[in-house]
Amino acid sequence: MTEPASPLQANALALLKELIAKPSVTPEDAGCQALLAQRLQALGFELEWLPAGPAEARVSNLWAMRAAVQPDAPTLVFAGHTDVVPSGAESHWSSPPFTPVERDGRLYGRGASDMKGSIAAFVAALESVIQQQPRQALRLALLLTSDEEGPAVHGTTHVIETLRARGERLDYCIVGEPTAQQRTGDMIKSGRRGSLSGRLHVHGVQGHIAYPHLARNPIHQALPALAELAATEWDAGNEFFPPTSWQISNIRAGTGAGNVIPGELVVDFNFRFSTESSDAQLRQRVHALLDRHGLDYTLHWTLGGQPFLTPSGTLVQLVQQAVGQVTGLSPELSTSGGTSDGRFIATLCPQVIELGPPNASIHKVDEHIALADLETLARIYAQLLQLLHAQHVGAAGDNTQAAA
Repeated sequence: MTEPASPLQANALALLKELIAKPSVTPEDAGCQALLAQRLQALGFELEWLPAGPAEARVSNLWAMRAAVQPDAPTLVFAGHTDVVPSGAESHWSSPPFTPVERDGRLYGRGASDMKGSIAAFVAALESVIQQQPRQALRLALLLTSDEEGPAVHGTTHVIETLRARGERLDYCIVGEPTAQQRTGDMIKSGRRGSLSGRLHVHGVQGHIAYPHLARNPIHQALPALAELAATEWDAGNEFFPPTSWQISNIRAGTGAGNVIPGELVVDFNFRFSTESSDAQLRQRVHALLDRHGLDYTLHWTLGGQPFLTPSGTLVQLVQQAVGQVTGLSPELSTSGGTSDGRFIATLCPQVIELGPPNASIHKVDEHIALADLETLARIYAQLLQLLHAQHVGAAGDNTQAAA
């Protein structure tokens, strides 16, 4: 017999179903933020819409803020994205990707784990905590964008620059990315590696394959350099970050004919780098290596984001405490995985962590979240809100106790 859902789980689940039903493929929001805005406004949040980007690909950004007991109270931000990746062919899904379906204790649909589930859990947690304790000792805010799964140019980075320009202060931030390995709470991200991409054009001379002395094969010339790049130890990492890695993501050359030496080789590569290396150091080392091999080349760089790290402090400690109280787990602190919008927020907010559900099904066919994980996440968020309130209630001059 299935146990009845708790009010917290039922609230989060109902909201998540509404969000999944909106096909918000990046950069579309499809009305998700308007739905959330209604819920937040009812809790006393002030809404600010900060759209950005070209008209044909307008990005929806929402900054929602709820005042605290004292106007100079610390600010806690929850950051999330309402956009999702494309579903691919619907015929490959067991049920339509934008029709939420419960099956075997899970909710299926695009965005269930990445990351509409986290947004629904946080809003449900807010509603529960504020109902019990309306006089909060922190300013509470949500930063929502529809440009995380896309270029990430007109989303969170635009909001952060807007807030920076007017002197806004952010103290704590929770990013709802799916971070768990097996169970919600078993891993949180306390930072992320930087991302530096390059597109290398190695120039040769096109010619007939039977007359190589009249041509210059850029593939042959580049191979030793590429092998050395792949074998290079860029750094050894540190206690927080694994070693910096260099990976080729694409390589192409040729005209399509089997009897033509190509005139150019194009190589796309990426560094995921630790705080032991800077992007300037990595660029310099790559250029020095290519020059040493005598290549005729051009190289275009794109910095996707700098590494960031939140050391042990108030937020990390209280997140660990909240997870332990709800689940009994001692969460692993990790900086693994790809980049997130946390890299933009960390330029303004000194304490940024990522906490969300298991990530095993994200970006896959039949993406889903276990109902138990959704409830656990909402409970962790609620407990964290209570712990942060208790931490700052004295400074806010509010003698009430945190909600039980």
